[in-house]
Amino acid sequence: MGFIFIGVYFLIVLMVIEISTLLFSYTGLKKQISRFQVISMMTGTGFTTKESELIIDHPIRRRICGFLILFGAFSLAVIISAISNLLADDFYTSRVAIVAALLVLFLFIIKMPKVKKSAMQKFNTELEEKYELKDMPMKDVFLIDGNHSLAEMTIKDSSVYQDKPLSDFLQKYDLTVLFIKRGEEIIRNDLTNVHLNEGDLLYLYGDEQAIEDAAGS
Repeated sequence: MGFIFIGVYFLIVLMVIEISTLLFSYTGLKKQISRFQVISMMTGTGFTTKESELIIDHPIRRRICGFLILFGAFSLAVIISAISNLLADDFYTSRVAIVAALLVLFLFIIKMPKVKKSAMQKFNTELEEKYELKDMPMKDVFLIDGNHSLAEMTIKDSSVYQDKPLSDFLQKYDLTVLFIKRGEEIIRNDLTNVHLNEGDLLYLYGDEQAIEDAAGS
């Protein structure tokens, strides 16, 4: 019965991974990234990647993350205990099997198109109603459609805009310059009259194609 218990519990872990992956994907995170981050949180390994910022910066994803960290720690204790007591009779295999069956059912339900659509709408509504703009992920604030992007561009010594005002740059490209970083200085005021220097870092927002064209100038 001990081996059955461990097998059933591993099924529960797999269901939690799959359910959490889907919930993360409903918040807009790519499924491949979601699954890796879920496994990382549950095992406590690999969660220091740059992609982890996509979880930490999102209020709903942080909640799921907290549950997964606690569930992972609990699961490790359960599995170790189960392995050390393989010969014991006190395994509640039938009860754990019920939990596994319920998770399989829950996974099937949240994969339904109507449930998926409802969950995504609820997550977006909760972000809009409960969180201030500064607490929301940059992606949800700025990237309003698939054609918009945020990027940084360095003024090189070969740039045609070196020693020219930013207004010349803006006349050619339909982009918004959020600010200019010049060394340790952040320039935000009267940007159009700022003359660009080699090494200036422009933080741009706008159409992806326009950003690519500007980067090549």
